[in-house]
Amino acid sequence: MPISVELPSLGESVVEGTVSRWLVAEGDTVTVDQPLVEVTTDKVDAEIPSPSAGVILSLQAQEGDVVQVGAVLAQIDTEARGSAPPPEKKPEAVASLVGETAAPSPAPEVVKSDLAEPRATPVARRMAEEARLPLERIEGSGSGGRITKQDVLRHAVEAEPSRPPAVMEEQPKASQGSVKNTPAYARYTLQSGDRVVPMSPVRRVIAEHMVYSKHTSPHVGTVAEIDMSAVDQLRRSHKQAFKETHGFSLTYLPFIAHAVVKALREFPALNASVLEEAIVEKRAIHIGLAAETDRGLVVPVVRNADRFSLTGLAAEIEDLVERARSRRLSADDLSGGTFTISNPGRQGNLYGFAIINQPQVGILRVGEIKKRAVVLSSGGQDSIAIRPMMYAALSYDHRAVDGAPANAFLYRVRELLEAAEIEI
Repeated sequence: MPISVELPSLGESVVEGTVSRWLVAEGDTVTVDQPLVEVTTDKVDAEIPSPSAGVILSLQAQEGDVVQVGAVLAQIDTEARGSAPPPEKKPEAVASLVGETAAPSPAPEVVKSDLAEPRATPVARRMAEEARLPLERIEGSGSGGRITKQDVLRHAVEAEPSRPPAVMEEQPKASQGSVKNTPAYARYTLQSGDRVVPMSPVRRVIAEHMVYSKHTSPHVGTVAEIDMSAVDQLRRSHKQAFKETHGFSLTYLPFIAHAVVKALREFPALNASVLEEAIVEKRAIHIGLAAETDRGLVVPVVRNADRFSLTGLAAEIEDLVERARSRRLSADDLSGGTFTISNPGRQGNLYGFAIINQPQVGILRVGEIKKRAVVLSSGGQDSIAIRPMMYAALSYDHRAVDGAPANAFLYRVRELLEAAEIEI
């Protein structure tokens, strides 16, 4: 008896996924819970297991296709006892798929009506609303012309260059050597010796999110220089005992997260989201921690971070980082963040501005802690000392946050770290 393998729900906010790699082929014999396919979502990678033993009758999605939750991925004959030849391919087999890889069949002409609303996936509709892009102007590449999130992202990028530049009353004449009619962007032409590396599904998701965030939020940045002497001394004095007691090392990140959480409670404008014509300041503080893995960037979330002591934060961070490296994070572990901290690493990382993780309005990127000569003032006298210093760069959404509160928030983070009045 044939049964269908559908894309299950992989998280509260996940409505679609990309077929990354098939682990079986048509005609293969499979067992219960055998992994059939790898699927990538904007939250997590997952393997979809077989619900029953049998023979694969058909694969109804190709690698690279975007499918909705509930869509049929494959058909399994549960009564078959051995391998079976693959059935003939039917052109309508991918009718339920959404993606650019499937060639769209010619559609009959449809008379547009002002009352007819364009067909779009839930994610595409939400993204278009947040970016204030009319769906009527976006060409859909999905089944039956349905608009996908890729269509919204492509339209958002193409819309900016298409706007005519402001014309000044007087413009200097172009010199003989200047370039006229320069296009908004130019495609690169492959040269001999170039190596083309296709984007992995995870890389594509990251790229889409970065483009979407830069288009949605007007990013502004501010930087603070922080003396980490007090934190460094506190950490060193508890380092050995902490590891013996808890079984893992005490790093600087929990101290930074602890200071950020306290500052967010005092400056709720940074713990917010823009919702249409309003700004929502969130009561809960869920801290996202950008982490690099062998599959790309992920941002696991410490929920209700303000309820943890420093030791509790350290334990939560250690658990999330370990599960990120071993690919054991769930979609829920990667969703719901209200503010993000990014620490790209220790080597050569002075400072830089990170891209906001939508729909948040702020992200703090910290650099390496490096000993530098600094000027200290005490009792009207200046002196030079060697101190462990760190740059912290705050990127914030200017729709929701102005410069004064953003600077005040960052200065408060600096105060808390330089005082380091924390119990361990």
